[in-house]
Amino acid sequence: MPRIKSAAKRMRQGRARTVQNRTQRSALRTALRRVRAATGAEATAAYAEAVKLLDRAAQKNIVHKNAAARQKSRLAKLVATKK
Repeated sequence: MPRIKSAAKRMRQGRARTVQNRTQRSALRTALRRVRAATGAEATAAYAEAVKLLDRAAQKNIVHKNAAARQKSRLAKLVATKK
């Protein structure tokens, strides 16, 4: 356990951020699953939601920006085949 006040604060902040990141990552993975499972027009709507979540996650460094771009590209290709 930290002996210094600022180190204790950093631990608290880290725990809080870990929880927030975990929930956002979970929501992102759920959105990606929905796109893969959807068909037709549902896939397009699910793709739009997934892109929004991917962009936000990349902006907040929850996922790397190149990984987000790669996921968006693969999902776009998948949605195009489902039409």
